[in-house]
Amino acid sequence: MKTYSGVIGRSTQGNCHILDLTGELQTMVHDSQIAIGQLTAMIVGSTGALSTVEFDPGLVETDLAVAMERLAPAEGRYQHEANWPDDNGHSHVRATFTGPSLALPVVKSRLPLGRWQQVILLDFDTRPPHREVVVTILGN
Repeated sequence: MKTYSGVIGRSTQGNCHILDLTGELQTMVHDSQIAIGQLTAMIVGSTGALSTVEFDPGLVETDLAVAMERLAPAEGRYQHEANWPDDNGHSHVRATFTGPSLALPVVKSRLPLGRWQQVILLDFDTRPPHREVVVTILGN
């Protein structure tokens, strides 16, 4: 069994900024020389998340932000903010609901994503951090 690991580093704008990681992940799969197996990816930090979506401007620039605001309003009351001198309680809640990691199959040396499906990084923090996504690929 082969293993491959790497890190994707990206700067974000925070505040529900969404970045498409699909190309970088497909390149990593290609570079791994693994034909069949599994890719796992995890964002480092508790205010970011990973998911898949159709990377349509209306969806990623508006619809997801509006949905997240309904789910965990930025101006809501969060015990986290009472315990710590910051303003990102909603960021932690949003990231928890979305999730920090993905497991994706590798088939024929590619991620078999749907025609309109991309892998995304969602940054919910209130400040523009630098994010790292740790990637591991296992297989043959």
